[in-house]
Amino acid sequence: MTALEQLRDAIPEPARDIKLNLQSVLQPGSLSPAQRWGVAIASAVATHNARLRDALLADARADVSAEVVDDAMAAAALMAMNNVYYRFRHVVGKPVYSEKAARLRMNRIARPATSKVDFELFSLAASAINGCEACVQSHEKAVLDGQLSEDQVHDAIRIAATMHAAAVALEIADVPPVEEAETEDVAVM
Repeated sequence: MTALEQLRDAIPEPARDIKLNLQSVLQPGSLSPAQRWGVAIASAVATHNARLRDALLADARADVSAEVVDDAMAAAALMAMNNVYYRFRHVVGKPVYSEKAARLRMNRIARPATSKVDFELFSLAASAINGCEACVQSHEKAVLDGQLSEDQVHDAIRIAATMHAAAVALEIADVPPVEEAETEDVAVM
């Protein structure tokens, strides 16, 4: 049994749809194996769920190179920084902040271990999870300019959405069951 199969078994019945989606979104489709696993890993890292991240890493390492894994984790880490910074600029909406240089190191985006377009795709998935409109728009444009299709973008976001939901479902699994409160006779004075 793979690590992801074991993880899927840990997802409780209220999240059954997520269990099924976790299996289906990682099946071959419009994305290459490197793109599919890279998006999944970057997404899992962005969810902050160690169980999900570790299961994906265990299974991905059998199918993709260490460089794909490294780029996916680098994309998630950079987007953790960029999504906060650029979301702030967008939400505040004051031109003065947009005119200032970010002065944040982001060299890995320009020089990934694999391909630029795949790194952008991993960044897009993490940015979608982190909810940064400006970054989502920027990375989606870079991916399409890099000759990936809207179907590939759509599949990547389906993976990101499912990874986010899987992280929530695993949190549900950790919640102790609710027991009915015992009623006590209360003396009225």
